[in-house]
Amino acid sequence: MRRIITGLAAIACLWPTASPAEIVRFDILERVPAFAGRSFGNVGTYERITARATFALNPSDDRNAVITDLSLAPRNPDGKVEATADVVILRPSDASHGNGTLLLEVPNRGRKLAPQLFDDSAQPGANIADKAEDAGIGFLHRQGYTMVWVGWQGDIPSKPGQLAMTAPVLKGVTGPAREEVIFDTTTNPARATLTWPAAEAADLNVTVRAAWADARQTPLGLSAKPVDPVTVEIARPDGFDAGALYEITYTARDPVPLGMGYAAVRDVVSFLRHDETQANPLLNGLHPSVSRAIGFGVSQSGRFLRDFLYLGFNQDLSGRTVFDGLMPHVAGTRRMATNVRFGQPGRNPRHLQDPAWQADLFPFTYASLSDPYSGKTDGLLRRCSLSATCPRVMQTDSEHEWWASHASLLVTDLAGNHLDLPDNVRAYMIAGTPHFAEAADVMRKGLPAMSLPQNPMHAGMPMRALLTDLNAWISDGTKPPASRVPMRAHGTLVAAKGAVPADIPGLPYAGIHTLAAFSDQSVLPPKEIGRYPVFVPKADDDGMAISGIRQLALVVPRATYTAWNPRAQGFGPTALYPLQGAVVPFAPTEAARKEVHDPRLSIAERYADDGAYVAAVRREAARQVAERILLPEDAERAVEAAKQGKLAKLGP
Repeated sequence: MRRIITGLAAIACLWPTASPAEIVRFDILERVPAFAGRSFGNVGTYERITARATFALNPSDDRNAVITDLSLAPRNPDGKVEATADVVILRPSDASHGNGTLLLEVPNRGRKLAPQLFDDSAQPGANIADKAEDAGIGFLHRQGYTMVWVGWQGDIPSKPGQLAMTAPVLKGVTGPAREEVIFDTTTNPARATLTWPAAEAADLNVTVRAAWADARQTPLGLSAKPVDPVTVEIARPDGFDAGALYEITYTARDPVPLGMGYAAVRDVVSFLRHDETQANPLLNGLHPSVSRAIGFGVSQSGRFLRDFLYLGFNQDLSGRTVFDGLMPHVAGTRRMATNVRFGQPGRNPRHLQDPAWQADLFPFTYASLSDPYSGKTDGLLRRCSLSATCPRVMQTDSEHEWWASHASLLVTDLAGNHLDLPDNVRAYMIAGTPHFAEAADVMRKGLPAMSLPQNPMHAGMPMRALLTDLNAWISDGTKPPASRVPMRAHGTLVAAKGAVPADIPGLPYAGIHTLAAFSDQSVLPPKEIGRYPVFVPKADDDGMAISGIRQLALVVPRATYTAWNPRAQGFGPTALYPLQGAVVPFAPTEAARKEVHDPRLSIAERYADDGAYVAAVRREAARQVAERILLPEDAERAVEAAKQGKLAKLGP
């Protein structure tokens, strides 16, 4: 394999004195064929470019001033704050064969997840793009996307397989910090890792409670001692199970202005789209080979995109729109604890763990609303509306987000009434899906802390169709399908009590879901002031959500698929296990279901034989293709999987 290393000095001499995107240096470290030279239809082969971008921010520019603590950071001789970001690019070897769209995935904790979702790729190859099989089914490549990843997270190291940002450290700055830990073991003592180094061992405090709603306790036998500046050993008291919640408060030191990560994404995308010097690796002749851009992110990085939009970063430093389309995936109505001093971007409040964290703060939805607790009027689109840089937004969520990330606040006002989305926003719930699943997953017994078998439903098929719809929306204005989410006005978004049948054997429903709280962040720990109404999807008689995009395994079912899975006894059973759903197969015959008093029809009662089942899948697949929520190639895959008995993912 021929490896092309571009010399840094050569790049520097081609570089203009100043770049409008404030990328002052773009060092290409490696440029090699991707996927062992595998060819993707009419697009052909791909190349992989590994680079490092150096960007410099003027703290007095209003578009940068929103970054917390930027003004405290060390400056270069030009009075700007510099940082570097890892960059990886996958582009068609022949740029003329690309589709003109830059698809930027915001890395999740430094990793690439889009290949797993859109291409059915498996890790670790999905993160490497070296072998032919690393491209999976090659969907993104056959479409001709130029794919880009930019390291944005400044609290993790840059290393192989992990993209990050290296930003200046604010030495000597201290302040309060807080962590919450569930160990899910009975190990005693147990160790916890702090996000930031502790400044003073004497300031380290720990409390415990059986569940988040309980009062914090400091019982005999509970103690915490530092092992090193970021490791704490906790002696655990008697009387608490493996799922007990431990809260650590401490004085932290040496923060990083983590909000620079938003600027890293903004400036790299702007540079790749608009820079017309030889330093731009996407230059094709006189102009870059991409003319539009989509921002995509999964979970943590989906929340990054919601914050990116809210904080005004979709306007670049020349006043242009950065992303024409945004696709935050499985973010619910959360944002991030990033643009704050001693931020914790790796933290994700889970049920019921820490709903008072900054990720759960108002505003929740895209339109501007008035918050009864803070008195503010705000929305995710407010800043981009003022600068006329709002993208077209397609928010996609698994059903899990409607149970664990208060996604109902996307389509209700703060009093719980129906709320229409703005014209430039679509929202889709992929029913019966956990937070994230691998393409090859099948039903299996979950971890000891999980009470029910693990839901294996992968969201790749509808996500490929929706990405195709979004690209058409920003390319030629073809509007995507109408939003498909539970709604109060439709009667499909309801109070948790009674939302799911409680008489299905093996599926204990107790209405457990995540609350949404307004908390005073000026005190530590935050003090809850009030709560917002939260609703969940209404289920049918089989226990599955009525609304949303119902994949073929739900429309032509052989089991019940839920997006919630309670914790097991001994592991905090009043809460949901994080990120997972459950699956409960149907009985094979009428007699078998009546024996266990299962109200759900059996397989034999639903389908005369296997041929009738496959025919039903084929019929529903054609309907979904017509509705543009399934691609023809995936319809064929689904029918073939049904023939092989694999569509329901109930076994190997």
